[in-house]
Amino acid sequence: MQNAIGMIESISIAKGIEITDAMLKAASVKLIIAKPICAGKFITLVKGEVAAVEASVEVGNKIGDRFVIDTFVIANVHPSVFPALNATSEIKEIEALGVLETYSLAILVKAADACAKAANVQLIELRLAVGLGGKAYLTLTGDVAAVKASLDVGSLICEETGMLITKVLIPAPSKEICDALL
Repeated sequence: MQNAIGMIESISIAKGIEITDAMLKAASVKLIIAKPICAGKFITLVKGEVAAVEASVEVGNKIGDRFVIDTFVIANVHPSVFPALNATSEIKEIEALGVLETYSLAILVKAADACAKAANVQLIELRLAVGLGGKAYLTLTGDVAAVKASLDVGSLICEETGMLITKVLIPAPSKEICDALL
């Protein structure tokens, strides 16, 4: 069962490609994302068995050395994270809307997993720095109390690293903004 994910965010595109290659050779993991992003950074996201993902990320960190900005391994990732990363979440209706904005992609993925586990919410999308100047944001929905609880947990994770820009809770978003997000 492939229930773990790992990510490395680097400040160099060339080094990011080298990191990705090393990660894939180090363990039996599946590549989810490997791409350059705004501000000249590169992200690599893999999934697989916990031990394999840990080994892959460890090797990537060694290869990346001073070029690694952020990294993580999540052992039991919430299943809604994957569709949100690809903007393919099946959301019929937005109740309350939560938005979490960060300076780091890796911390946003960690926060999204925590948000999904903290309360009965649905992740809409994780937007990772393409056209965002290196920033990332998460949108999610649920009832007001669930969205608030979820955002509180996610923002705490981001605040601990100094990567939180802001969080926003919109109790009754307009139809037009809902249509734009779905």
